[in-house]
Amino acid sequence: MKKFIYLFCISFLLLSCGGKTNKTDAVSDVETFKVLQFNIWQEGTVVPDGYKAIVQQILDSKADFVTLSEVRNYKDTRFCDRIVQSLKDSGQVFYSFYSYDSGILSRYPIIDSTTVYPCVDDHGSAYRALIDMNGQEVALYTTHLDYLNCTYYDVKGYDGSTWKKRPPMLDVDSILTNNTLSLRDDGMKAILAKAKEDRDKNRIVIIGGDFNEPSHLDWTEKTKDMFSRHGMIVPWTVSILLTDEGYIDAYRKAYPDPVTHPGITFPADNPLMDINKLTWTPDEDERERIDFIYYAPFDGLELTNAVIWGPDGSIAYSKRVKDNTQDSFEIGKGIWPTDHKAVLATFTLNKVK
Repeated sequence: MKKFIYLFCISFLLLSCGGKTNKTDAVSDVETFKVLQFNIWQEGTVVPDGYKAIVQQILDSKADFVTLSEVRNYKDTRFCDRIVQSLKDSGQVFYSFYSYDSGILSRYPIIDSTTVYPCVDDHGSAYRALIDMNGQEVALYTTHLDYLNCTYYDVKGYDGSTWKKRPPMLDVDSILTNNTLSLRDDGMKAILAKAKEDRDKNRIVIIGGDFNEPSHLDWTEKTKDMFSRHGMIVPWTVSILLTDEGYIDAYRKAYPDPVTHPGITFPADNPLMDINKLTWTPDEDERERIDFIYYAPFDGLELTNAVIWGPDGSIAYSKRVKDNTQDSFEIGKGIWPTDHKAVLATFTLNKVK
């Protein structure tokens, strides 16, 4: 009897193990990564010790991908090489490539890089890095769009190319006509055309940049009397282009209400700088969200968090003001190196095997 029971138990265990071995349930492998959009204000040259502060802020953000605006390669130096070396000296390995006006940093190897929209006469730029993120290809785009014909300033009573005071532009057709005189739409259309190829090849697509233009998601009926918008509701064209192609605004996805979470990124209050160097509309409230991270829908990709990476103060009416909103602010150690606030988005990728 004991022998029979023993053989029965062994047989049961073998069958149980065999059942587990042949089980075909999917196993999920979760990848978490962070993206930082960071306008570095002329490579940190304006603020004392600004370059070192840029390095510190990137390290403290723990970003895996960084899209940079205002890369200038001053004195014939390659900013991408300098920042990669500085990060390496601090114990962090990043990859990059030569670019001008906008730039990219990645903790993961860059397979290929592309100039999508070359900077000509300071009318904006866009670059693309194809990145191998542990077997998943990521197409990361960085852009710093044209700063001229910056029409939201015209609405606020300042010329968007000369920044001289003028009567506010309060007709939507006139606003959009003036806005399309800039080359911002051209730059974004070039990005979207190239990104379509990446999406067709099942790559994650992320676009970060200083757009120098607000979002139609922010200029709504509920916000028309905020921030010197003079009652205007404007379908800003760059954000419309992205929305029409199915892209998702990371910050507005995390915080849909632009009243409680306006997400202001410019102009940031930098206590080391005179207010006159931080404002372009001394008599108005120019606060706007013009720095963005967008992403294309992708199976298994989920936005889990978004914050304004920077100080919780801004400039309005030539005064330093606190952003008394429900926005989440985080900031690294040391000084703040720029007149913009950055945007930090956290994603997870559930890879089903």
